[in-house]
This record gives sequence, structure tokens and C-alpha cells, in this order.
Amino acid sequence: MKRRTVYACAACGNTQPKWFGRCPQCGEWNTASEEVVEEHPDTRGAVLSSPGGMGISPVPLTHITDNQIGHLSTGLNEVDRALSGGILPGATLLLGGEPGIGKSTLLLQICEGIARNSGHVLYTTGEESLSQIKLRADRIGAQSENLLVKAETRVENILATIREVRPYLAVVDSIQTTYWSELSAAPGSVGQVRDCSALLIRTAKETGIPIILVGQVTKDGSIAGPKVMEHLVDAVLYFEGDQHYTYRILRVTKNRFGSTHEIGVFEMTGRGLQEVSNASMAFLGEGVNKPPGSLVTVTLQGNRPLLIEVQALVTPFHGYGIPRRTCSGADPTRLAMILAVLEKRLGIPFGTKDVFMNVTGGIHLDEPSADLAVGMAIVSSDRDQVLPARTVVFGEMGLSGEIRGVKGAEQRVAEACQLGFIHQIVPSANLREIQLAQIAQAQCTGVESVTEAIERIFHWEGGTA
Repeated sequence: MKRRTVYACAACGNTQPKWFGRCPQCGEWNTASEEVVEEHPDTRGAVLSSPGGMGISPVPLTHITDNQIGHLSTGLNEVDRALSGGILPGATLLLGGEPGIGKSTLLLQICEGIARNSGHVLYTTGEESLSQIKLRADRIGAQSENLLVKAETRVENILATIREVRPYLAVVDSIQTTYWSELSAAPGSVGQVRDCSALLIRTAKETGIPIILVGQVTKDGSIAGPKVMEHLVDAVLYFEGDQHYTYRILRVTKNRFGSTHEIGVFEMTGRGLQEVSNASMAFLGEGVNKPPGSLVTVTLQGNRPLLIEVQALVTPFHGYGIPRRTCSGADPTRLAMILAVLEKRLGIPFGTKDVFMNVTGGIHLDEPSADLAVGMAIVSSDRDQVLPARTVVFGEMGLSGEIRGVKGAEQRVAEACQLGFIHQIVPSANLREIQLAQIAQAQCTGVESVTEAIERIFHWEGGTA
């Protein structure tokens, strides 16, 4: 056994023989942590090896048979939707989220659903005692005899329990509290997180038992630990939400077996997380008649259209310095671009005005299809003019003021019509696609520029019906 001291980057896992201020691999500053590495020739090299070992000969791709393995349903439709049908055998999932957001509650409900419908489920924890888990289980109504709970932080014992119990699902909460006794580094260090993850992933591939790893997050919201951990797992999920709102969103950012950027919506209640089947109604504000500066748009989260209310407030700037540009729930740089386009193409002087923009419900708009809605809400607040009721606006805004087409226009229009928003301002590039779909009650008007959109939306005949 040979010992040596290395410095590992907490962001990417890169190791250097001496201390560094800036990581030469990823460029992050002040991420070096000192670790004592013990090299074991017989075991350490096997940790990161492939599940099948070196003795398996390569086979032609055409000779591989498709076993038609089905997804394992979690018992929660919103989770199954986010994972494109459920959890596949042998898959490894990494779940991250801020402290107190509800990760353990969500996992316990997933374990209860699988234990009730399929069989044994193993939940290992290194952060809570068994009595604490029991209190949470009583609160959410988890009473299945097939739900096995164990307080354990040593990865060797966790792996032995998984192979002994052979559960339908195993959960490790969290990977930062797990340690491998062959390493002298402290739990949560880069080396421990990397090697423990590799051992658990290898066990999942060998046994076909899916494993969910819980990862703590850093101040910027990313999962703590080396990035190689996210590359090794099959799916990365984030459980997010605003502490001031009851709604929580399960967002998939990586999925080897399905589409990415899918979401599941939940509401935090006294009895745990409740699924929100109609998320559009949850994110829309109350009432039909909105004040000036309020407008409804349709965002596409994966394959799921959601109706979101966008609010804007434009006030005169009475002070010194730079007018305020406050943005909540969207990209501030995108807001600055929209203001520049409106000022250039419509002649509205925003240099002497404060602009505030908000997305209701705590959701974050991360696609450009909301550009037109944000721009129209800003103009509505600046003119103090109420926009037509039951109207939906979506479209991407270019720097020259043109309105570009967006993907999934047919789905957006259909979702809006289901909720009674029959009047819709859409890009002209998507109008033919919508007309061919023959969506009942849809009254769509295509626009090619922001100037045309202003004329259409503020002179809508019968739009207040």
C-alpha cells in the first residue's frame, strides 16, 4: 500500500500533486482540497472498471437481443412522466436539491409506491435516524412492510445489504455521507464521493437493481462533488422550488433512456407531496381579468405545455444613477435585450424608467418563446392599458424586431384552448402548422414583427369576451 498527498478540485475532480489557486482543468478558483490517497493495486483499479470485467469478448451489435425490459413505475405519475415512463432496471439516478426542499419526502413516497406495488425497497440513510424516518413515514402515510430502512454510511455494508435483500429499488441518502473504508479521506471529499459512486453504479449494472443517489448542492445550486459523478450516472434530477411557494418541480437535466428537460409538478402539504395534474391552472393567477402589465404565455417544459402568467411594471425613474432592471423567474440578460428591441423598434424611451418583471408561481422561464409575452406585458404597463382577457401570446423576438417561430406550437395552442384561452397571438411561421392541426375553438392570429403584434393585441375586437 502506497500513500501520497494530492489536491483535488471540488468542481471537476481533477487532481494535482501540489496546491493550486485555479484549477487547470475547469478554471474554477479556490476549489482545491487536500487528500491523502492510499493506492491498493488489487482493489482500487477494479473500482472504475466496467461491470463485465476484462474477460468478455466483444459481440456484433446485430447479435444483441432486445429483452423488452419495462419501466418500473414509482406510483407517482409526475415522477414517471419526468423519467419518461419510470425507472429502468440497473439504472442509477442522481437527485439534487436545496436543503429542506423535500428530497427525502419525495424519495420516501417513491419507495412507498414501489414497495406497495412491486416488492422490497431498500432505503439507506446517513443523515437521519430511523425514528426520524418513521415520523416522516407516519406523516405521509407510508406503512408498507416491504419498505426496508437502514441507517448506514459505510459503502461496503450498503453494497452487501443490496446483494442480500435484492430490492426492486435502493436509495442512498446521501452520497456525501457515505465513505469507503479503503480510503483515509473524510466522507464528502472528492475521492470518497467519486469512488463510492463508482462502487454503487457498478453494483447496479451487475445486479440490475436501480439505485437513486441523493446529492447535496452548493451555493450556486449545482450538485456538490466532482462532475465525473454526473457523467457516470444514467439520469440527473433536480428537485427545486421557491421556499415561499408550495409548489415543487422535479426537473430532469440528463436522461440516457428518455427525453431531457421533462418536469413533474408537486405541491407541498402537511401530508407530504401531492401531485399537481393540472399544472397550468396552478401557475396561473386567480381571476380572468388581469390588470395592466399582466399577460399569459405558454412555455414548453420537455413535452409538457404550461400556461404561465407574466407580469411587468414600468415606473418613472426619480433618482440618480442607473434605472433599475429587476427580473424574477427569467434571464435578466434576456429582459435587457427585449427592452432594447422595444426602444429601438417602437421608440419607447426606457432610459428614464424602472422596469420590474415577474413570473408567477415560482417557475423559471428558460426558453425564448416567452419573449413576445414579456414585451407585450412591458408595453401594457407602460401605456397603463389592460390587455384582452382570455388571450395567450408566445413567440421568440429577434434583434431586428421580427417574431420567429417556436417548437411545439400545436401543443401550446391545444393546451391554451383546453383552459379557455381561445384568442392567441402566435408567430406567422407557426400559423400553418396550427391550422393544419384543426384545433377546435382556436382563434390564432399570426404576427411577423413586434410592431404588428402591438397593433393586433391592443386593437383586438371582441377580445374581452
